Amino acid sequence: MTRAGYRLTVREHDRDSAGLTYVYPVVARRARGVSIGINLNTNDACNWRCVYCQVPGLKRGSAPPVDVPLLERELRDFLQEVVHGDFMEQRVPPELRRLNDVAISGNGEPTSAREFPEVIEAIGRAMAVHDLVGRIKLVLITNGSLVHQRRVQTGLSSMAALNGEVWFKLDRTTEAGIRAVNNTRTTMDKVLRNLRIAANLCPTWIQTCVFGLDGAPPPEPELQAYLNCLAGLQREGVPLRGVLLYGFARRSYQPEAPRLSQLPESWLDAFAERIKEKGLTVSVSP
Repeated sequence: MTRAGYRLTVREHDRDSAGLTYVYPVVARRARGVSIGINLNTNDACNWRCVYCQVPGLKRGSAPPVDVPLLERELRDFLQEVVHGDFMEQRVPPELRRLNDVAISGNGEPTSAREFPEVIEAIGRAMAVHDLVGRIKLVLITNGSLVHQRRVQTGLSSMAALNGEVWFKLDRTTEAGIRAVNNTRTTMDKVLRNLRIAANLCPTWIQTCVFGLDGAPPPEPELQAYLNCLAGLQREGVPLRGVLLYGFARRSYQPEAPRLSQLPESWLDAFAERIKEKGLTVSVSP
């Protein structure tokens, strides 16, 4: 099923490596093992355009119609290869031969798929065939912009019953910062409203990407605004699992790419300590 001779690495997330429409395997830094990706945005369309996005040919838009029976069949069959076949031995470095999760991510905002609730149900059935419900995670990686929609909330509620968790993008917390990094004109009021909804429907982590721009880390006013935002969420009692703080390991395909750079691991660790002071668990992936 996977391309002959193809071996997974943390720096290569080829959506076509398995030769399937919706399903692709990756070795994930944050998962520290194998993650089975689900790409609902097969048209490379997203409603945001983050400057660090690693999708070639990214365009504005929503996910196309999803063939849910095909997706379910692909996932069921691929899990068979991973769980009972020789996929791990043939394609994965020895230290990472652990199936960690099924992750709904891909080449755009996955909750823009109209069939999102049906997709969650299909994934649950495919996992159940291999007795994986409760044994691995079901992860949604999202910018959170559509969580206010009822169909997305239905999907999140179903995810919670499947050992699911949401990774909710929060890169910046000023509206100028959001426009500069994520290229969206959403407001912080909307972001925080949707974050509260997500956290109360399904276990939710904040995911934050940090990087150098023109050779400099994020400015201190942006960092302080972010920390103040986290402190406010803590005071409100929003039930967050913590923060996934990460740099980028793969090339951006956006026009800003030449201006971006990785930050030293020491910088990420120091900022993680500032986040922990707000009472949140932090996982760092340089």
